[in-house]
Amino acid sequence: MEEEGGPAVTELKVPVSLRDITRSDPSQTAAPTPAPTPGTIMEPPEPTIFGLEDLNLWYGRKHAISDIAMKLPANRVTALIGPSGCGKSTLLRCLNRMNDLIMGVRITGSVTYRGQEIYAPQIDPVEVRRRIGMVFQKPNPFPKTIYDNVAFGAKVNGIKGNMDEIVERSLRQAALWDEVKDDLKKSGLTLSGGQQQRLCIARALAVQPDVILMDEPCSALDPIATLKIEDLIRELVQQYTIIIVTHNMQQAARVSDYTAFMLADEDGAGSLVEYGVTNEIFTNPRDRRTEDYITGRFG
Repeated sequence: MEEEGGPAVTELKVPVSLRDITRSDPSQTAAPTPAPTPGTIMEPPEPTIFGLEDLNLWYGRKHAISDIAMKLPANRVTALIGPSGCGKSTLLRCLNRMNDLIMGVRITGSVTYRGQEIYAPQIDPVEVRRRIGMVFQKPNPFPKTIYDNVAFGAKVNGIKGNMDEIVERSLRQAALWDEVKDDLKKSGLTLSGGQQQRLCIARALAVQPDVILMDEPCSALDPIATLKIEDLIRELVQQYTIIIVTHNMQQAARVSDYTAFMLADEDGAGSLVEYGVTNEIFTNPRDRRTEDYITGRFG
């Protein structure tokens, strides 16, 4: 089946090839956390791409996120904001099972992607990560040519087609083609920081994902490079769902359609305080803690 405005999507019923993350343990349950103020967690009217229910995660004995329940809409930009250590990046990594790669991680609750539980035993985490790509905080191009950086993921994932066309299309989507089209055989490491980050976005796009997760993608960039990434995000959301972690309140207000504010409790477990339309979160928050954070009273 092909979703309107996005790439074709099929069910994830494929064999397991990586170890499954440890599931719930009846001997250790989530500690109670303060409930959000009534009416502060909205349900977007758009079609849901991710559904989270009672999501908890531990790093060993450390309770990192607690009782997260929300629905994330397709073909929209959702920003996750909150102070350092409140679990934003942990929550983001739950959406494509990147936390599986960390020893001692344990998770309870449910994460569904287009209605299917991504932590079900028959689901291949590698296939999940192909459909739900990720761009990290620091640009991390491979020590390869610009061309090979983009082509690498497509080749590894068995993407068929004309590789020259795939590379050009991905670089155009990442708004980088005009800047590098005559230098494709140069090392990706010779690019500027902003160009390297757009190269990493092109690499993610080459494997034809459905969702792009971004973990503070502009934190290491200058203002001009940051603006280019933000403009790119607004272009890409026409075809992809984008979920971004950011500490930059102005950036969240500029690029996102929805915003989720997280806060850690006294034990350090991050919970969802408020979630809604970005304009309403920033102009008329319903929870006092949200207002205190976005106005700079703490964090």
